[in-house]
Amino acid sequence: MSEAEVLVERVGGVGRLTLNRPRAINALNHSMVRAMASALLEWADDASVKAVLLTGAGERGLCAGGDIVSIYHDAREGGSGSKDFWRDEYVLNAAIARYPKPYVAIMDGIVMGGGVGVSAHGNVRVVTERSMIGMPEVGIGFVPDVGGTHLLSRAPGELGTHIALTTARLSAGDAVHCGFADHFVPSDRLREFEQALADGSVDDAAARFAQPAPESELAAQQSWIDTAYAADTVEEIVENLRSSGVPEAAAAAEQILAKSPTAAKVTLRALRQARDLDSLEAVLDQEYRVSLACLQSHDLVEGIRAQVVEKDRNPAWSPSALEAVTDEHVDRFFEPLGETELGLAAALVSGEELR
Repeated sequence: MSEAEVLVERVGGVGRLTLNRPRAINALNHSMVRAMASALLEWADDASVKAVLLTGAGERGLCAGGDIVSIYHDAREGGSGSKDFWRDEYVLNAAIARYPKPYVAIMDGIVMGGGVGVSAHGNVRVVTERSMIGMPEVGIGFVPDVGGTHLLSRAPGELGTHIALTTARLSAGDAVHCGFADHFVPSDRLREFEQALADGSVDDAAARFAQPAPESELAAQQSWIDTAYAADTVEEIVENLRSSGVPEAAAAAEQILAKSPTAAKVTLRALRQARDLDSLEAVLDQEYRVSLACLQSHDLVEGIRAQVVEKDRNPAWSPSALEAVTDEHVDRFFEPLGETELGLAAALVSGEELR
């Protein structure tokens, strides 16, 4: 019998979830999302479980994101499986954010995309010197999801816009500065930290093992980032970056231009609108509309093909230039879904159980 893809166990008073696909850097699939949701639902009303701990098996990272190869094949066949996966995944993200007990996520190593969704919405988020956190979606013709636009739009200044459009990776210091993490614990102390969680309180464990986070390189660059990314269009942002005289800014411009023009423009719109939405649930509703529209787009399939499936690293984006992506084209990604809306914001208002 094959081992479970999510290990569900109790250690002391802690309910422990271990993402267990180490060969795939614990990439999330639908069954893993369901397993996590089921365990969290059970533990929420279990007085013997005082906290939840999320970790990843293996040495490479917590989670490399969603299983995008499966999404690639599903999108080519109509996308029904991905719609169901995203619906359940986004409901899980919302449930994590409002979980009634401490939800401790160990964001060690690689944490990308869907991995951010199951960790950075928790209320106790731990990074290490090995942490490498990112939202790489624009590079595959997709748009940050799993509540990523909520987190990015609330990062200091325009750092979130820079991270999203360039797919920049966050170090431990960057993650704490940008609001993706709370505590820094050296990787060689994680076992002791986890044991302290089982033996005592979350606050005591954090007080014993957390250390000052390393300096954030992104914070040191915020001046030129805020100036360049304050523009209203991706074209203006690129021009600002190119004309700034800052080598890092010029490099950022070229990184943006290598990404899907459609995804870049939709991402900027999504981030700006997410700033004005008053809850994670409302942002997830918006992301669900965008994600379903991406399933019907050329660039998502092409981006995954080029970057992950065939790995020629030469995606043929369509349209191929920013100026060819019109406002009307971007509008289509945000169109209401009618009866198939995700509906998390409405459920929050009405007090319905999010399942």
